[in-house]
Amino acid sequence: MTETPVDEMSFEDAMRELEKVVGDLERGDVPLEQSIALYERGAQLKQRCQTKLKEAEEKVALITQDGDGTIGLKPVDGL
Repeated sequence: MTETPVDEMSFEDAMRELEKVVGDLERGDVPLEQSIALYERGAQLKQRCQTKLKEAEEKVALITQDGDGTIGLKPVDGL
């Protein structure tokens, strides 16, 4: 596990660490207390990935094409 707070991670970093956490848990050779900590970290990482994906989907959905074919972004409050 890295020391980086989950809420500061990029999607790619969170996904990479989540894959490592899952691999460690699947091996089954991790002590119980460490397994619990890994599971908790994995849940946080999963949520971070879902949040970042949702943000990206919302940004992509805002791309609009005007009547003259010009592509632009439609502003949305909060983004």
